[in-house]
Amino acid sequence: MANDPSESQSQFPSDLNGGKTMADEYNVDTAEKLANEAMRMPITEAMPIYEQLLATFPTAARYWKQYVEAFMAINNDDATRQIFSRCLLNCLQVPLWRCYIRFIRKVNDKKGIEGQEETKKAFDFMLNYVGEDIASGPVWIEYITFLKTMPAQTTLEESQRMTAIRKAYQRAIVTPTHHVEQLWKDYENFENSVSRALAKGLLSEYQQKYNSARAVYRERKKYVDEIDWNMLAVPPSGSSKEEMQWMAWKKLLSFERGNPQRIDNVSANKRIAFAYEQCLMYLYHYPDIWYDYATWHAKSGSIDPAIKVFQRALKALPDSEMLKYAYAELEESRGTIQAAKKVYESLIGDGVDATALSHIQFIRFLRRTEGVEAARKCFLDARKSPNCTYHVYVAYAMMAFCLDKDAKLAHNIFEAGLKRFMHEPGYILEYADFLSRLNDDRNIRALFERALSSLPPNESVEVWKRFSQFEQTYGDLASMLKVEQRRKEALSRTGEDGASALENSLHDVVSRYSFMDLWPCSSMDLDHLARQEWLSRNINKKIENPAPANGAGSADRSISVVPNISNLFGKVVFPDTSRMVIYDPRQKPGPPASGPTSVSSTFPYGVTSSFGGTTNALNDMVKALPPALAAFVANLPAVEGPCPDVDFVLSICLQTNIPSATGKSPQQLQVGPVPSSSDLSGSSKFKQTRDRQPGKRKSLERQDDDDTTTVQSQPLPRDAFKLRQLQKARGSSSRAGGGGSAASASYGSGFSGDFSGSSG
Repeated sequence: MANDPSESQSQFPSDLNGGKTMADEYNVDTAEKLANEAMRMPITEAMPIYEQLLATFPTAARYWKQYVEAFMAINNDDATRQIFSRCLLNCLQVPLWRCYIRFIRKVNDKKGIEGQEETKKAFDFMLNYVGEDIASGPVWIEYITFLKTMPAQTTLEESQRMTAIRKAYQRAIVTPTHHVEQLWKDYENFENSVSRALAKGLLSEYQQKYNSARAVYRERKKYVDEIDWNMLAVPPSGSSKEEMQWMAWKKLLSFERGNPQRIDNVSANKRIAFAYEQCLMYLYHYPDIWYDYATWHAKSGSIDPAIKVFQRALKALPDSEMLKYAYAELEESRGTIQAAKKVYESLIGDGVDATALSHIQFIRFLRRTEGVEAARKCFLDARKSPNCTYHVYVAYAMMAFCLDKDAKLAHNIFEAGLKRFMHEPGYILEYADFLSRLNDDRNIRALFERALSSLPPNESVEVWKRFSQFEQTYGDLASMLKVEQRRKEALSRTGEDGASALENSLHDVVSRYSFMDLWPCSSMDLDHLARQEWLSRNINKKIENPAPANGAGSADRSISVVPNISNLFGKVVFPDTSRMVIYDPRQKPGPPASGPTSVSSTFPYGVTSSFGGTTNALNDMVKALPPALAAFVANLPAVEGPCPDVDFVLSICLQTNIPSATGKSPQQLQVGPVPSSSDLSGSSKFKQTRDRQPGKRKSLERQDDDDTTTVQSQPLPRDAFKLRQLQKARGSSSRAGGGGSAASASYGSGFSGDFSGSSG
């Protein structure tokens, strides 16, 4: 064929080849521009662009559709068939498959009865793959319309045609699609046109199935609407859009796995598999989706389909070690050892690029399946690999010790590795753990001494720590103190605070006399010791940190930059105290300003701003407020601490004379004196009202009876307690008989009557 896509690879433009990073290769904007440019070009020139796009995005159904339509436009049927054979089974999208049906019908229209049979087979083939799609309604309608147009020369053919139409309708009305209601109406009309007597029984039989499909469609639509069907399959980059699409697909898959329509297992599994196939069109580079799909098949008892999914996954993601291990595990679990071995061998390759982990897992696999000698041979080959690390020695030595029960062989392996990895602290610690299992304290000491004599101080921290712990378990007090002192001397050379590191501290005692999660002090004590240790190390350093306002002392500034310490009890997060300001209000006696004019000149109650030593900024903020809001802000009380008492603030608000928004002065209220700062302390009358005693209830009720003016001027409360108080107040007012001279004007809070201002 002249326009064979496989022959056009070499014609690809040089600016689209090679030298690309992954971000450039999967650049969606560039792909869209190339696709639009290809549409305006002749297909012979656009072929290399399409081939490159589809090599990068092999599941992009719209690019395949655009590509194949270009060949259909020039009536190149052979190239069209070839492209359909490459994309249809991997791109289960209705628009692409409808394009396929158009091509089939176009080719077979002139072939008569034989062509109609071929078209019918193509429709069945299409519905078998995409008939479960929520957007497949038009496909079902087109198929049924096609069946109705098929000629029937005899009564038998007519009966067969009607049976085929009925079966198509019955399949369509139980599929949750956008057109399920229209299909049901068409089915009712069809059955009634054939036979009303037969229609009654058939419609009643399928009514419940249709209702179930319609209900499931409504639920399915909620999940489908969250999916971006124009998204291209790109490797995960962690963007919020990608994560949202991943979540949307996971929700849809979970919904389909639940079989909400309660159909038979075969049909349900077919629908679930279709959902996974569609998901992989967009999440093609997500190994977890491939793994979920394969394990779902395996749990359903379909091992062969699971194997095929893993094989497809490894073609899509050839560098995914996770999928290779999962695939090998499935093959091994079903007894196909040679197939699993091939997977491990693909991880090893020629040994040059093999990772240490792949060598370790291959050794373990061979030990499980072929025995000790095969594992030993693999280990000897792994030692020669340039990527062999100390982990391979540790893994094989522990395998010999734990599985083969050969402590001598394990010891020899560790010794052989020590010649090569003496500079690795991790290897020293693993070797020490092995010797601890043997209870070989003599060789453990020798190992630590050999290692610490060759390791640089900055890499020996963990080794010294383990040496100290070893002496705490195996040694006496003298050896414990000696190793601790040597550790300090060695590590003191790694920092500037060498002299202070040599000093003894209480931390040393805590370290020596703690065990597992048991400590000879509380977490607060440990935190305090750590802070003191940090301060002692930095006592002579100049700490460049601006002093907080309101006279925070130098000690506060030093502590404010103490870093997070002591992970012994978990990660402790401390606030950034360098940004904190000590609250120190300066109050003046006298009532607050009563209007917006006073508000603009002074901050309420003479409070000096702690944010810069001046109130200009705060006064400017108050000036910008509306008059009513400014008056409200000006009358807010100054309270001690960051958490004001809500009841007290409300009592002040109720006593405040706030001008109306229109500028008209409201009825003048008699404002009582503002309580001083001493009234806000724990000995104030207000605090006593929050801790009322039962014996004082009568006096409080009498005081509530005096608050008739305030209570009656408020809107009706909603809770029962306030309603009861209001009824008492109105009853007392009616008994007083209008004795205004004896009445007291109260403007106290509805929550507390202790701040009422009596005019008697």
